[in-house]
Amino acid sequence: MLIVLGGLPATGKTTVGRALARSTGAVHLRTGTVEQAIVRSGLAVHPVGPAGYAVGYALAEDHLRQGLSVVAESVNPLAVTRDAWRDAGRRAGAEVAEVEVVCSDRAEHRRRVASRSADVPGLPLPDWDAVCRRAYEPWHRDRIVLDTAGRGVSDCLAELMFALESQAKASGWSSR
Repeated sequence: MLIVLGGLPATGKTTVGRALARSTGAVHLRTGTVEQAIVRSGLAVHPVGPAGYAVGYALAEDHLRQGLSVVAESVNPLAVTRDAWRDAGRRAGAEVAEVEVVCSDRAEHRRRVASRSADVPGLPLPDWDAVCRRAYEPWHRDRIVLDTAGRGVSDCLAELMFALESQAKASGWSSR
């Protein structure tokens, strides 16, 4: 299974993605890590553009073909990136679940942006103005929406696991 987590910076994608991967035994694939590796290689500077996503799609597809589940986490701001993740999963014969992670409390979101630190050395973090100006197209298809505002990771993970199980039952596949 490919579980694609998208959302603006500082909504909780990495925290939830890591927790989900730990609880399910899935591979956690983060485009920020891929992008920073490309920068460290000397092949690009930030912003990397589509290269990090392209590498991510290929890695996800490869892991899925090996029978591993993947939690792919990125801002995923455009319909074209969302389609590409879904296509990678389908090419590998995997079920795909799409999750938009949001923080509906604007003040809390702003505090998260201001207070977080980079956990990938050298990865630049956007400030609040950059988050607000970021291109982020509305979603135009069904997805799970996970609101992390005012909630701990265990509550968010429980809600997400329930939603994934519900989606699995509705479509006749197993989320485990």
